Amino acid sequence: MPLDPELLKILACPVCKTPVEFRPAESVLACAKCRRRYAVKDDIPNMLPEEAALPPEG
Repeated sequence: MPLDPELLKILACPVCKTPVEFRPAESVLACAKCRRRYAVKDDIPNMLPEEAALPPEG
C-alpha cells in the first residue's frame, strides 16, 4: 500500500519545516531545502532527524 496522498500533503521536514517529496524509487521522503532524506520502510516514514540521511559535504 503506497503512502496516503493526504498524509503527504501535511508532512514536512522536522528540521527546516519545508514540505517533503516522496521518491518511491528510492523509498525516501526528500527535503528540497536542507536535502535530508527520510527513509520509508513498509510504507511508514521515519521522520526522526537523527536517523535522516544527510547530504554529502561539499
